[in-house]
Amino acid sequence: MSREFLLPDLGEGLSEAEIVAWLVAPGDTVAVDQPVVELESAKSVVQLPCPFDGVVSRLGGEVGTVLHEGAVLLALEPIGDEPADADAHAPAETADAAEEASGAVLVGYGTMSSAVAARPLGAPARFGRRDAPRAAGGPPSRPRLDPGRRSPVVSPIVRRLARQNGFDASRLEGTGPDHLVLRRDVEAYLASATATTPDTQRPERSAQPGAVRTADAAVPSSEGDERIPLDRMRRAAAAQFTRSRREIPEATVWLDVDATRLVEARRELVEATGERFGLTALIARFAVAGLARHPILNSSFDAEREEIVQHRAVHLGLATQGPRGLVVPVIANAGELTLRGLRDAIAGVPDALEGGGARLRGGTFTLNNYGALGVDGSAAIINHPEAAMLGVGRFVERPWVVDGAIVPRTVTELTLSFDHRVCDGAEAAAFLTFVAGCIERPMTLLVEL
Repeated sequence: MSREFLLPDLGEGLSEAEIVAWLVAPGDTVAVDQPVVELESAKSVVQLPCPFDGVVSRLGGEVGTVLHEGAVLLALEPIGDEPADADAHAPAETADAAEEASGAVLVGYGTMSSAVAARPLGAPARFGRRDAPRAAGGPPSRPRLDPGRRSPVVSPIVRRLARQNGFDASRLEGTGPDHLVLRRDVEAYLASATATTPDTQRPERSAQPGAVRTADAAVPSSEGDERIPLDRMRRAAAAQFTRSRREIPEATVWLDVDATRLVEARRELVEATGERFGLTALIARFAVAGLARHPILNSSFDAEREEIVQHRAVHLGLATQGPRGLVVPVIANAGELTLRGLRDAIAGVPDALEGGGARLRGGTFTLNNYGALGVDGSAAIINHPEAAMLGVGRFVERPWVVDGAIVPRTVTELTLSFDHRVCDGAEAAAFLTFVAGCIERPMTLLVEL
C-alpha cells in the first residue's frame, strides 16, 4: 500500500516552500529519518527527512515547484513491493478527505497517514464549528466581508495582500480546512469587488508604499535594463522592512563615544584569560545590562489591543549580513548568560546559519554592528515587532578633548532607533547614555553584575 509523505507544518507562520533539490529518485529505497529533499522557505534552506521507510514511487514536483503545507512531497511503496504506477493506482480521495488530512509533521513530532478519517458532520473543528455544507452544484456565494467573523489566517502573504488592499483577511469565509483563509479567497474577493462595486465604494487602499494597484506600480524599464527577481528570503525581508516602516513610528538618538578604555579592557581580558573576546560580545553585554535598567525597550507594541507587551526575557537579535542577505539570528535568554556565554553564543552564529539551525524569530531587541561594514552610523529599520535597535559604528582614531587637551582617542558612534509608541525620548536617551558610559568606563558595569 502506497504511503504519501506530505509537506509538514514548517512553523513560524510559514505555509509554503520551494523545492531546491531532490536527494532521492523514483526507485530509491529510503530509510526512516533519511533526508529526501532540500526545501527553501522564506527563512532558510533545509533538508527534510522522511518519517517512514519505503521505495520511492513518485516525486511531488520538479525542482523550482512551490508546495504548500499538506501537499504531497513523495509517495513510497513498502520495501519488497514493486513501485505502483502513480496514475493507475492513485487513490481517489475526495476534497473533504483532503481537507481533513492533518498531514505529516517533522521527524520527532509524530506522523500520521494521509488517509485520515473525516470528522463527523457538525463536529467541532480546530477553529470552531463548521458551517453547513453548500448545496451540491449550487453557485458559489460571492465573497464578502463579515465584521463579526474571525476566520483563521496562517499565511503572512495572505494577511499582507488583504492589508495592502484595505481589509482584514480574517473577515472573509475561507475555503481551506476549518475555514482557513487562503490566497485564492483574498484574490476572489478583490476580483468580485473590482467587477461589481463602483470605484467610490471599493475598499479604501492604504496610501503606504507597496499598497497600490499592480498597474500603477509597474516600473518602466529601458532597453538594456536588467530585472532581478527576489528569492524567497529577500521577498520575506522586503515584506518585513515594509511592514516595519509602515507600522512603527520610529525615532532615533545617537551619541559619539570614547571607546579607548573598552579597547584597553578587551586587551587586558585577553592577557588575563588567554581567551579572545570580541567588541560585539562586550557591547552586547552592556546592552543586556541596559535593558535590565530600562526594560520598556525590551517590548513589543500590540496595535490590535493597544497594549505594550514588556518581555521578561531578553532574546537578543544580531543583525547579520549573510551570503543570502540580511538575517537576524536570535540568542535566546541573553540576559541569563555570562560574558563568556554570550561571546560563545555570538561566535556560534555563523555555523548555525550555515547549518540551518539558527533561530530567526522571537527576538525582543536587536544589536546591529554595522561598523563592520566600514560606516559610522545608520538610520536602521527596527525589526518588527521589536521596539528598539542599538547600532554600533566603526571604531576609528579621532581627535578628542581630554582634560582640556586634544588627544587621539578610539571613538565610535552609537545609535538607538526606538518605537515612539513604547517610550519617550528621555527613556531612550537614558538607555543610550548608560551603554555609552559602560563603553567609556567598562569597570562601571561591575555594579550591574
